[in-house]
Amino acid sequence: MGPGPINVHPRVLRAMSADMLGQFDPEMTGYMNETMSLYRQVFMTRNHWTFLVDGTARAGIEAAMVSLVEQGSRVLIVRAGRFGLLLSEIAERLGADIRTLDLPWGEVATPDQIEEALKVHRPQVFACIHGDTSTTMAQPLEGVGALCRKYDVLSYVDATATLGGVPVCVDQWEIDVVSGGLQKCMGGPPGSAPITISDRAAEFIMSRRHVEAGIRGTDQTNGGRSRIPSNYFDLAMIMDYWSEKRLNHHTEAATMLYGAREAARVVLEEGLEVRFARHRSASGALIAGLRAMELSIFGDDAHRMANVTGVWIPESVNGEAIRSVMREDFGIEIGTAFGPLAGRIWRIGTMGYNACKPNVLTTLGALEAALASGGFNCSRGAAIDAARAAWR
Repeated sequence: MGPGPINVHPRVLRAMSADMLGQFDPEMTGYMNETMSLYRQVFMTRNHWTFLVDGTARAGIEAAMVSLVEQGSRVLIVRAGRFGLLLSEIAERLGADIRTLDLPWGEVATPDQIEEALKVHRPQVFACIHGDTSTTMAQPLEGVGALCRKYDVLSYVDATATLGGVPVCVDQWEIDVVSGGLQKCMGGPPGSAPITISDRAAEFIMSRRHVEAGIRGTDQTNGGRSRIPSNYFDLAMIMDYWSEKRLNHHTEAATMLYGAREAARVVLEEGLEVRFARHRSASGALIAGLRAMELSIFGDDAHRMANVTGVWIPESVNGEAIRSVMREDFGIEIGTAFGPLAGRIWRIGTMGYNACKPNVLTTLGALEAALASGGFNCSRGAAIDAARAAWR
């Protein structure tokens, strides 16, 4: 019950036990096409270029950044937690001209702040995190894509922690590139990064296209802009691989494809709105229970993620000792924190397969018992009563 990875849905595990298929087997390419269609629905988009990048969620992040950011190009990054800083780390390695909108951990950028930064810095690319699990806050994105288009900026959003659990309205928000992961709200394992790319971003990426000499035919031409510096994370080549050309780039991770496909099927069979409501219910019940234990919740309710909750560790207890009791006595893992919040908050996840009433109630009961063993006085039973009453 930490900030991810979470327990994998049993259907996903079963799907991943299927045997291998050749990467150009018609059944395999059929699965690839079906997976593209499924993830268009998950991303709430009509983008044709919606597919998987083989690797953990960070593979999707790096593929997006390395394919959008040219050496020396200006990038504006919102930094309000660990993963905004990660975007800077990647952009720095790409030799970008980095400009930042820096905020204290736990705050979010307003539309006015974003527009002012776009006007002042005039970047080629804007990048931010949708839900940063390091702070448990969600960055509002309504209108952000429109602002980027107003100033002729390509936009990228990392939705690793939110995809499949809260609305990721790619078309409505007009975001150019959004990447995600399986190991959080999608209820899958780490190892595959769904990504979706707008037509305008695809046109830019293809302008950096460079086809490998060993597979280049007379009908393949290179783009006129600088070559994408990574071979593995070259989205132009990966797009050729997922296209009807099936121009070989890598050997598709078949087992992960099976898992990603089944995870999307589970999400869509439940229904996006029903799934979003379930995550809100689980998070709301958890918070009600924590507050009934007289624990303080980190951050403001208006921008809190609906799938990860930060809770201040009481000064009178040893946070790591409490986590150990929960893990050893109850078999429940909750998360620690990073940076300025390290040792100060716990992070409790309610997402994907784990966002259910029994898991929330069991976690609250275990935390209550662990706190009591650590000398923290709270009204026994109040947390579970409050969580049951709060579940909607």
